[in-house]
Amino acid sequence: MREVSHSTQADSTVNGEIQAGPDAGYAIRVAGVSKYFPIYDTPRDRLKQMVMPRLLRLLGRAPRRYHREFHALSEVSFDIRRGETVGIIGRNGAGKSTLLQIIGGTLSPSAGTVETRGRIAALLELGAGFNPEFTGRENVFMNGAILGLSREEVARRFDEIAAFADIGAFIEQPVKSYSSGMYVRLAFAVQACVDPDILIVDEALSVGDIGFQYKCFQRMEALKKQGVTILMVTHSTGSILEYADRCIVLDAGRILHDTPDVLAAVLAYEKGMLNQAQAQAPRLEAASAASADACLMTASELKTIQETESNRALGEKRFGTARAIVERVELFKADGASIEDNPLLKPNEEIVFRFSLLAAEAIGNVALGVSISGVRGGDIWGDNNLNANQPLNLEPGRNLVEYRVRLPISSGEYLVHCGLACFAGDTREELDQRRPVSHLRFWSTRDQVGVVHAPIRISLPGASEQ
Repeated sequence: MREVSHSTQADSTVNGEIQAGPDAGYAIRVAGVSKYFPIYDTPRDRLKQMVMPRLLRLLGRAPRRYHREFHALSEVSFDIRRGETVGIIGRNGAGKSTLLQIIGGTLSPSAGTVETRGRIAALLELGAGFNPEFTGRENVFMNGAILGLSREEVARRFDEIAAFADIGAFIEQPVKSYSSGMYVRLAFAVQACVDPDILIVDEALSVGDIGFQYKCFQRMEALKKQGVTILMVTHSTGSILEYADRCIVLDAGRILHDTPDVLAAVLAYEKGMLNQAQAQAPRLEAASAASADACLMTASELKTIQETESNRALGEKRFGTARAIVERVELFKADGASIEDNPLLKPNEEIVFRFSLLAAEAIGNVALGVSISGVRGGDIWGDNNLNANQPLNLEPGRNLVEYRVRLPISSGEYLVHCGLACFAGDTREELDQRRPVSHLRFWSTRDQVGVVHAPIRISLPGASEQ
């Protein structure tokens, strides 16, 4: 059964706020939705599928399939109430974007039904719905018409849309000349400034710069206060924790969790991602276990480990002479709990970096550094034992070192890097650089701008004198 219905007749919008009709209560209703795609091994099989079943039926024979089915979604059901902000998370290929396309009406389900109530504004793919030959202005009017607005209504909103997009004179240029950032600026401006009843946002916002992302989330907050239903898909669990009233976790096309306990859903998702990363890197664990039995290794053996073992899930880059290497880095909380098991950190919560270092020979005057960067680069913190006036000399075999630190870092996702070097006079030898080796997530209920978590304290001296 294929059915997607969009109904607005029971509801209305007054002064920017959604007014519920007599049959209101939910904005989106998804019932038993499944979606599968045919997978053909060869172009010839695609042609056979188009011709052979009909031919076999004419010959009175049972038809056969010449393709396999990939099930992107399997019997997904949920309701979203009016005014809710719902975050959908899941690993790549979980079915998130397929689900949003079905809800937005750009894709039909293979089975099940979807009902939506009100005007939908959907930012699903970068520049989706734009004609690359049209100017930005022309695309604004075209998208407005698609969303059901008259030319006069779009004209009244145009200055607001142009100001929000903030792309200057490029608004009069063909969008084929736009950068990806300009695309997403204009696309979001159109969708967010047309008074939608339902706003659907996929990962496209990750393309914009941090200032524009902040402006987008501020706009989403304003829409939320007006009663707009918001459905957002993102890999940024910090954004889900900050903005969502409810979280849906998808995996392999099925709902694993659907709960208003957003923190619990995020923790379950993070745990699943960590388990997946560990399953994808069995060789790294095996090498570590083997080195525990025979930690006296030659420089050649350490070089082999350096060249073959890395955190593939993060795309780690690794280099150095390998006379000594960072075998592994484990991250813990102050109470000894592994950050792998409990991945969310609060600002200023103590972090323990536990390093296992393997050396082929005795090495003196060693520097072991650790740093944290944003996911798009740029170190925001770093330190090493030399800066801390703590000499470090390595003995042949395994050496264990612990660093403890409290970081006043705001909510967000960060990458962990480390490096091992030694000095002989003014000569620096890079032994083992690992960028990135791990990752961290900080979360706080306190909304702030930037990466430094430094809440202000407010006093009103004049008030006490009255």
